[in-house]
Amino acid sequence: MAGTGGKGKRTIHVLNGPNLNLLGEREPEIYGASTLADVERVCRKLCDGAGVGLEFSQTNNEGTLIDQIQAARASAGIVINPAGCSYSVPVLDALKACSAPVVEVHISNVHARAEAWRAETLTTAAAVGVISGLGIYGYTLALQFLLNASAARKD
Repeated sequence: MAGTGGKGKRTIHVLNGPNLNLLGEREPEIYGASTLADVERVCRKLCDGAGVGLEFSQTNNEGTLIDQIQAARASAGIVINPAGCSYSVPVLDALKACSAPVVEVHISNVHARAEAWRAETLTTAAAVGVISGLGIYGYTLALQFLLNASAARKD
């Protein structure tokens, strides 16, 4: 059944791109002290409480990220922090092939960063919404949106 992840319940995929495995270590003045394990813990708690499955992953490889997007394309939803793959046409094309709603998350405010190119993300074009600059809290906001949207679709 589409959207269940083969587990008998709806599944949301949280996909993380390059270097997010270093969250909490890499540039904590920008990305904060929380780790990716902290992000997964709060995401899992929210999904468990809603009775929704969670597939949580991180990769440093663009091709693997595309494979993960394709595997999630008909799920209950995708939260993606594409990180450095935000500027990838193949990642954008994979996201455009999704019937699942996609919410893009960036831990830092990409529009306020010193490097202007960071605000020119390509992947945003495939997202129903973007959360940027709210730290790891952006993940829970994105999940809550998808949970609410999924519940509304069932009504």
